[in-house]
Amino acid sequence: MRLEGLHHVTMITGDANANVGFYADVLGLRLVKKTVNFDQPDAYHLYFGDERGTPGSILTWFEFPGAPRGRAGAGMIHTLELGVGSDAALDFWAERLAAHGHDAERRDGVVRVEDPDGLALELVAAAERSGDGASGRGSGNPPLRAEHPEVPAEHAILGVEGARAYTHDPTAAHALLTETLGFTDQGGGAYRLDGGLRHVHWRYEPAPAERGRLGAGTVHHIAWASPDEDHLAWQRRVREAGQPVTEVRDRDYFRSIYFREPRGILFEIATLSPGFAIDEDPDHLGEELRLPAMHEHLRAQLERVLTPVANPRAARREAARA
Repeated sequence: MRLEGLHHVTMITGDANANVGFYADVLGLRLVKKTVNFDQPDAYHLYFGDERGTPGSILTWFEFPGAPRGRAGAGMIHTLELGVGSDAALDFWAERLAAHGHDAERRDGVVRVEDPDGLALELVAAAERSGDGASGRGSGNPPLRAEHPEVPAEHAILGVEGARAYTHDPTAAHALLTETLGFTDQGGGAYRLDGGLRHVHWRYEPAPAERGRLGAGTVHHIAWASPDEDHLAWQRRVREAGQPVTEVRDRDYFRSIYFREPRGILFEIATLSPGFAIDEDPDHLGEELRLPAMHEHLRAQLERVLTPVANPRAARREAARA
């Protein structure tokens, strides 16, 4: 039994429209689902990814309008790494981000930028790095591309390569990762999960002195992917490792269990199915507001209070028809 790789990462935004503009237009990802938070239905839950919303490509946000910026601290993820295919792709992204008014830092093998809420992103030329040491992320992940008219396929983002988190003890042994979840300890706080579908890099780094604060631009949780048939076994395995774990929760597009790893970061294990096409045509993902069955009776109310968010792909299609 092993995890398949990364499923998704979920963040907080204070402005859904700015969030969609950056990820679905500037970065060229596909908005694959526009729904609401199960626990707070007056808040959007937006999903971005490749053409089909494949696990490993998915980034999601809860929107809390006007939320003040947060600050990553100990027990929080502070940077996400997104893969691209080459140094030429990094050149493309440095120019594109600058042209759209984003201050991007280009250095060897990396373009670093913050999203509109202040979340740190690194575009990494994963395919041109070899080995598994501290300076290399390796290659071999299947490309998970979205289509965008201004982003050539050879420069498109290829999926999530990794994430980095703060802790007070980055090099301490982490049995939950290695013995329970199957990560490989690469030393110096770096780990790698070789999943059945994709690999992903995970690293702990020394925490800043300031205490973290959840808010816009911070990561809420990270989810690892499990085959459906193994999900309950993972729940048992985490519980047997001494970590409190939730019941299985139906999230419509996958089923989930949640637990905190010992350094405080909220982990989720999510199933691979049923996927995002269960309630929308695959060619029209993310174009309509989809509500969990438990909140469907609130549709009229929610459509009044939620700020309208247009799917850039649908908007481009309508403009072409005009």
